[in-house]
Amino acid sequence: MACMVIVGTQWGDEGKGKVVDYYAGKADVVVRFSGGNNAGHTVVVKGKKYAFHLMPSGALRGTQLIIGNGVVVDPKVLLEEMEMLKKEGITPKLLISERAHVIFPYHRALDEAEEQFKGKRKAGTTKRGIGPCYEDKAGRFGLRMCDLINREMLKEKIDHLFPLKEKQIQMYGGRFDFSKEQLLQEYNAYGEKLKEYVCDANLEMNNAINSGKKVLFEGTQGTMLDVDHGMYPVGTSCNVTAGAACTGAGVSPTKINEVVGLMKAYVSRVGEGPLPTELKDETGEYIRKKGAEFGTTTGRPRRVGWLDIPALRYACRINGISGLAITKLDVLAGLEKVNICTSYSLDKKTTGEVPPSCELMEQCKPIYKEMKGWQEFEAGKAEEVAKKGYDALPKELKDYVAEVSKLSGAPAYLISIGPGREETIILKDIFGK
Repeated sequence: MACMVIVGTQWGDEGKGKVVDYYAGKADVVVRFSGGNNAGHTVVVKGKKYAFHLMPSGALRGTQLIIGNGVVVDPKVLLEEMEMLKKEGITPKLLISERAHVIFPYHRALDEAEEQFKGKRKAGTTKRGIGPCYEDKAGRFGLRMCDLINREMLKEKIDHLFPLKEKQIQMYGGRFDFSKEQLLQEYNAYGEKLKEYVCDANLEMNNAINSGKKVLFEGTQGTMLDVDHGMYPVGTSCNVTAGAACTGAGVSPTKINEVVGLMKAYVSRVGEGPLPTELKDETGEYIRKKGAEFGTTTGRPRRVGWLDIPALRYACRINGISGLAITKLDVLAGLEKVNICTSYSLDKKTTGEVPPSCELMEQCKPIYKEMKGWQEFEAGKAEEVAKKGYDALPKELKDYVAEVSKLSGAPAYLISIGPGREETIILKDIFGK
């Protein structure tokens, strides 16, 4: 039995798509356990990009895929992704938890209206309806996949909920331009198309684990966006840390063997909130353009900054990270010097800990350690370097990786020096050959 959780250690966008796809080549099952279609995971195979928002990132491997109960599902988006894969000649082996909650049009309308109402305290959401769907889940108003595939149950519950949602949207001053009849017609059609995939996915997953299968749990967003442990309230609406795999998929923590923490060689984030190491100069623009730092879901330019060790160390502690997967080391190549934030200055004191509030985090000034940069890889040569292994990397790059491991307290398991599968170096093979 081998069960591995992959989680983001920063503000999301750490390269989960590529790393999950890579490990999925040796996994038997890939389980998505949190978030909704506000997440965007990009996989590059032979130069072609595939963007997933709900489909687990093992889809291109022919692996058994499971969407767990902790995910909020927009059925329209999921069906579009399934159709995209079918056009590529891929029929995904997909199971959807009957307990996963469903996003409806009124959730998207509420998302837009709530953000406008919050004004300067807005969270910078993707307006995909994720937050309001989780609000309904916590408030016990939510409808789940088992309701979606039952016409009578769906009508009964929508008849009850629709007037309430109408009033909520109007209370926030939002627009309400769809009817109950339109909603039922549209979502009944979705239910018909998806019902063959909806099942007790938790039972199937645990049967796979108990029979010795290799299971990979795919997280979304990053630790610093977690609703409990991140920079509240400018994060996401659910738990995205390693513990969420247990609740969002229904797996015992005693069955998880490894927690791999994804991190970029620098940091980035989309939306509002503090980012102590943010670069607003030419270096920041260089990293953004070279790293193609634009949101997979929204297309918004990401804010970028130097690597933040206090935040990384915090994520390692919260998640119980056993090893790191470090991506986009190629993006920093070509810089003469690179900086690592080792601690903060806050209230004239030095601290290595992440403060609990946005207000305090905004006041944190980074304290840097400067390191030598490394040379760029020759065009088209990253795959060749990766085949030669870790020893073939520039000394300065290896020094950087060693320093990150030392400061974070977690060893490097995987090194990525390009977007493709082949531009990857494994230092510890978790699933074995």
